[in-house]
Amino acid sequence: MEDIIKNLYFDEKMKQKDIANKLNISKAKVTRTIKMDSRYIEEKNSRKEITKIKHNKDIQKRVETKRKISQFNKNSDDLILKQMHNQASSELSGRKTLSNESYRKWNYSAYNYNPSKERFEFKENLGRSYDVPKYIKVKKY
Repeated sequence: MEDIIKNLYFDEKMKQKDIANKLNISKAKVTRTIKMDSRYIEEKNSRKEITKIKHNKDIQKRVETKRKISQFNKNSDDLILKQMHNQASSELSGRKTLSNESYRKWNYSAYNYNPSKERFEFKENLGRSYDVPKYIKVKKY
């Protein structure tokens, strides 16, 4: 029985738990048996090193995945900003002057909608120059 346990552990490179399950014996018996062998310390250190290498590769893989996700998000944000810039450029370069409705869309935070009068009204506390529309009527289609 001891030779089988040693063979499975040292030659087949099976784990102690797997050996115990396969031979239907306790893990403690497997441990006691392999600890008596002179190759045990060397094998244990070898397995530790292999586990350490696997762990480092796993960490590296997780870091690379996280970095790729971050780059993808950054690229998609850049793409959205570029599309917004292109849209703004095309809207602003089309005419020499902006329509009141376009101006309101670009400065949506400066206007409040008044439903009773069906119009947008410029916020008085912001201070308005003469060329900024005070009221913008909503077009009904």
